[in-house]
Parts: sequence; C-alpha cells; structure tokens
Amino acid sequence: MAYISFQPQDYFNTKLWTGTGAENALTSVGFEPDLTWIKRREVNSHRLFDAVRGATKFLESDSTAAEVTDAQELKSFDSDGFTLGTATKVNASGGTYASWNWRANGSGSSNTDGSITSTVSASTTSGFSIVTYTGTGANATIGHGLGTAPSVVICKQRNATQQWINYHKAIGATKYLHLNATDASATSSTVWNDTDPTSSVFSVGTAVNCNGSGNTYVAYCFAPVKGFSAMGSYTGNGNADGTFVYTGFKPAMVIVKCSSAGSTDWIITDNKRGTFNPAGERLYPNLNSAEDASGDYFNYLSNGFKFNENVNLWNTSGATYIYMAFAEEPLVSSNGVPAVAR
Repeated sequence: MAYISFQPQDYFNTKLWTGTGAENALTSVGFEPDLTWIKRREVNSHRLFDAVRGATKFLESDSTAAEVTDAQELKSFDSDGFTLGTATKVNASGGTYASWNWRANGSGSSNTDGSITSTVSASTTSGFSIVTYTGTGANATIGHGLGTAPSVVICKQRNATQQWINYHKAIGATKYLHLNATDASATSSTVWNDTDPTSSVFSVGTAVNCNGSGNTYVAYCFAPVKGFSAMGSYTGNGNADGTFVYTGFKPAMVIVKCSSAGSTDWIITDNKRGTFNPAGERLYPNLNSAEDASGDYFNYLSNGFKFNENVNLWNTSGATYIYMAFAEEPLVSSNGVPAVAR
C-alpha cells in the first residue's frame, strides 16, 4: 500500500479566491510556494510564477510569449501563500481565481551536474524542481537536483516567443508535446536528444525551444513519489464508465492530455473546484477560456481517478492519454488510516 510520512498539503495545494482589485495577501496555502500557477476562472490567460525567476515574472501556458515582468501581478511568495497586486489577470475586483501551488526549495542554487550549469530549486521529498539555464545550441545535459529521474519535464524559453516543450516518460524521449497547443505528440531528436532523464540530469538537443545558443530557459521537473504524485498513461475505453487509473492516493489535482491524437486540449481538474463525485469543473492549460463546468465527467477515488463518457479529451476508445496527478491524501497514511472516496 502507498503511504508517505509527510502531509501532501505541505508540498502541493490548490488555492481559490475572489479578487479585490487592491493589493491582496492570500494565506492558507499551507507553505511558502515556489511555483504558483494562476488562472482566472473567467476568460483570461494562465500565469506561471516561480521563486527562481522571481515573483514578479510570469509565463503563460496558453501562449508562446516571452517572459513578462509586472510588479502588479504576483508581488511576493509568502510564508503561507503569496501577495497579489492589482492586475486584473490575478486580482480583478469580483473575479474568481484558481491557483495550483508547489513547494520546492526557495530561490535555488548553482548545479554543475550537467554540461550546462543550471540554477536549481529542488525538493527531493516531493520530487519537484525548478531549473533555469542558458542554452548552448549544442547537445547538452542539465542538472535537475532531484536525485531520481523525473517522469515529466516542462520547458519554456524565457527571452523570446517560443512554444512550450514537454517531456513525459510515457511517450519517451524521442517525442514531445506542446503545453500551449492541441497537437499530438511529435517525434524529434533535436528536443530531448533521444535520451531519457537520469537521476541527476535531463538531456536537450539543439532545438531553439529548449537549447538555443544564448537563450534563457526554465524547466519544471517532476518525479513520481509513491503516495504523493504519479505520472503515466492510460488507454480510453469510450464508455460511460471510463478507464480507472490507479495512482495509490486520492487525487487533489489531475492534468490530462491525449497524446495519440491532435485537436485535443489539455485539461486541469482539482479537488477544490470539483468537490464531489462526479464533477465537471475543468480548465484548459492551452486556452485562455473560462472554466467549463458542464457534465459529470470525472471521479476522484481513494486510490485513483476515472474520466467518464466517450469524450475525445479524455476517453476516446483506443486513444492514449498522458497524465500527472498529485495527492490530497495517500491510500493509507503513515498512521494506518485509509483514504476514502469523496
């Protein structure tokens, strides 16, 4: 049985709020976050902020745009949350917002494990690190600080317009996905250099969106931790009762993308917006659209999840879907108490 000695909410948590239009210090995240991903639940772009690049800098998962600095977006990471400015994308008066927050290890330190020196903020406990580096334009390796091989690497060029590049173990290092787009996985040796990550480094080829000479990058690396996080794939069954995916914990958040077919959006579900089974509340990382709450499509169970109905975004018969999931609570806690479905 899967159990962990720490509370999942000490390393990942979803935070919801209603905007005030004035500086707003949000608490009850449960820790000082190092990555905060914000989406207004009405129409607006996603915002990703992290402690290595600096609180006021953001990237948009639904856009190829370069990094932007705005002192009125996320102003600071705080001991139990973060402080927002007056920007409407994060804090419009009356606007409703969701954020997903991960804990790493602060602003980071130099890492020389790879052929490119990186700055790394890593939590080996929760299997998450934030990595920044400058590209060389030649095949290279980059230290990630996790001590175990990540199953997911999400990379974005910071200083120019370029697509997001995703590595996922389930599709392998010969392929990649774009976080900002609907396309299926594609094959290229110039992205991950056809080389899976190791316990110390991930590899990049010569592609400009992960290793252009002199360009700056950020990568978010995730390694599975039994009882806390899981990354894998499943095959859709096309039925009203969808494919069950075992994670070993009750999920707090699930991200899904069809990797075998194009014209399919990414989706994010969580336990704070969809609070009982079955639920439908979902946002789309590749779109700036409003939250979609139609249908009763997904269930968070004590040991995994399932997405129901014959829907191409998550359950077409025979299609392959990749996922990332993070725990609300493990299947069995360290004190022997079992999780229950909601």
